[in-house]
Amino acid sequence: MEALYSTKATATGGRNGHVKSETGVLDIEVRTPESLGGAKGDFLNPEILFAGGYAACFDNALLMIIRTQKVKAGTTTTTAHVSMGKLDNGGYGLAVTLEVNVPGVAQQLVEAAHEVCPYSNAIRGNVNVELVVTTNATVGA
Repeated sequence: MEALYSTKATATGGRNGHVKSETGVLDIEVRTPESLGGAKGDFLNPEILFAGGYAACFDNALLMIIRTQKVKAGTTTTTAHVSMGKLDNGGYGLAVTLEVNVPGVAQQLVEAAHEVCPYSNAIRGNVNVELVVTTNATVGA
């Protein structure tokens, strides 16, 4: 693969620590979710960061497919639901449901976006990803 863009972020302290990107644009504290034994409260965690990155990347892949296939579509939204759970082997894994709202666009365009999205390609075969396509304006609300 020829790298078109590279970046890096450094974590210190794991799930109860700090994450900072090389440029400093990302500079945040992360905490273990309460459901995994963390403190009570609303804190950022790795799954939130992954969900935000995946949603943005997938929505952009969809916009590229819409543009290259010259399809008329309304405003798109992608909501990534990320779950973490125990695997049968004792390790931990992720599952993702992508809720994609694309007024007037067919399922096959969303599936095409899933084929070109870098996040989808990175986790294909390792993470179960469900695609849910809607055409109403309430998805992600």
